Amino acid sequence: MKDIEISNLCVKKNILEVAEKIGIEEDLIECYGKYKAKIKFNDIMTGRKGKLILVTAINPTPYGEGKTTVTIGLVDALNHIEKNTIGVLREPSLGPVFGIKGGATGGGYSQVVPMEDINLHFTGDLHAITSCNNLIAAAIDNHIYQGNHLNIDLNTITFRRCLDVNDRALRNISTINEESEPIKTGFDITAASEVMSVFCLSKDLHELKYNLGNIMIARNINDEPVYVRDLKIEGALTVLLKDAFNPNLVQTLENNPILIHGGPFANIAHGCNSVVATNLALKLSDYVVTEAGFGADLGAEKFMDIKCQKADLKPDCVILTVTTRALKHNGRALKENINIEDLETLKKGLPNLGVHIENLKKFTSHIIVCLNKFSTDTDEEIEIIRNYCNDNLVQFSISETYIKGGIGALALADKVTQMCDRENDFKPLYDIHDLVTNKIYKICREIYHASTVTYTDKAIKMIKYINKIEEHELPICIVKTQYSISDDPKKLGYPKDFEVLVKDVELHTGAGFITVFLGKALTMPGLPKKPNYEIIDLDDENNIIGLF
Repeated sequence: MKDIEISNLCVKKNILEVAEKIGIEEDLIECYGKYKAKIKFNDIMTGRKGKLILVTAINPTPYGEGKTTVTIGLVDALNHIEKNTIGVLREPSLGPVFGIKGGATGGGYSQVVPMEDINLHFTGDLHAITSCNNLIAAAIDNHIYQGNHLNIDLNTITFRRCLDVNDRALRNISTINEESEPIKTGFDITAASEVMSVFCLSKDLHELKYNLGNIMIARNINDEPVYVRDLKIEGALTVLLKDAFNPNLVQTLENNPILIHGGPFANIAHGCNSVVATNLALKLSDYVVTEAGFGADLGAEKFMDIKCQKADLKPDCVILTVTTRALKHNGRALKENINIEDLETLKKGLPNLGVHIENLKKFTSHIIVCLNKFSTDTDEEIEIIRNYCNDNLVQFSISETYIKGGIGALALADKVTQMCDRENDFKPLYDIHDLVTNKIYKICREIYHASTVTYTDKAIKMIKYINKIEEHELPICIVKTQYSISDDPKKLGYPKDFEVLVKDVELHTGAGFITVFLGKALTMPGLPKKPNYEIIDLDDENNIIGLF
């Protein structure tokens, strides 16, 4: 059966029952129908602290690695062994849903429901973030039209509009103010907007308002920063986000609790769900399972160097998801051979698993490699991966949650609980107080394994400006391809000793990080030749079909 068919057969519990399971009283729940709700988190943020489990993966491939499937299945498995567990995920963007990737609610018998709602408009959070972002853009243009009393230099405006749809035609546009020259600007996808990052990295409404006001939008004619707060708009922005800022509660197919909140991409933003949702889950449960976007070189690195440093979090266990198909892809298997046994090509792809193990050990020793098993995997292939993990001194487990649900990850759940009992040895990769160029080099050298880092004149100029206004003590958020540990999607496996070029640098003072652009990653993706929207429809009974 297809994912949506399995989802439709699920016997869902009323969301109030799911809330009751984790000790949330009805007056703290705002229902959006029977099966999804928002939690008024401010009245809950006291109490115990759970163990934090991060699920990441090797570099993604066109075949899918099942990171979300493993995450959801592990939540079910831990609840099976009577461990009070909540999952915390990001909200899907309409860009991938209608574009090339599909939804983000798991698969098979390891899903969150109601999957149609979650993958589409859900509770309206992304629309609220889009509106907030575009109100800032409108306020900038209005300020200029009304006389530009802040003396904004129109050539330095960095704040862009956003839209939660892949629309390449809007990447670069010009806006017209009747009293000024055209202003060059453009649209980013909502998941890449600074407002999304602010939303996800703020711990409460007070900090949300402060961080929104602290977004740098331009410079004035004296080369001084101009911030959102100078427009006197941060109060109105906070009002727009007030309801959206409450985390969303849904359930797995096995009726276990999942919080879904915030949705920044990891290849062009920081790739983690909201701090609010993570902290809430840690207060309500003994174990919290979360994920970070794309491969460990992007999502996991940003989770640990940005989110953990800003929110004072320490993962107790990191699960590195791998598939035989992804390894064979990294060994350059032909597409038609990806589902047949090919031991030599599998072995050639193992270095991609190895580099992610090597990288994660720089943060923690608490690592479990999890093979997301497919029906086409052979015993010989599995044994090769198991032996490789043994040789690299990391634990190995198998997940079959796609076809078995929670019981398909019971062995993984046991290993996770044992590892979480060990003393936490987490440490970030770099000190945020270090020089900007040193932090960039450390990520490029230690995580991407480049030998040299070069800069365009534009990037150097921006780093000098960041130092000038003393905003250099911030973490680094690198924009690059997700398909390779390098900045070149064609370099599969474990490329070494290559050069990376820093094309541009942006200062995001609201989100609290410095964005560094490598390669050809785009902040407004385009649609593919054969988009998913061609197969999404309603059937004769008005049921949604084509979502996956």
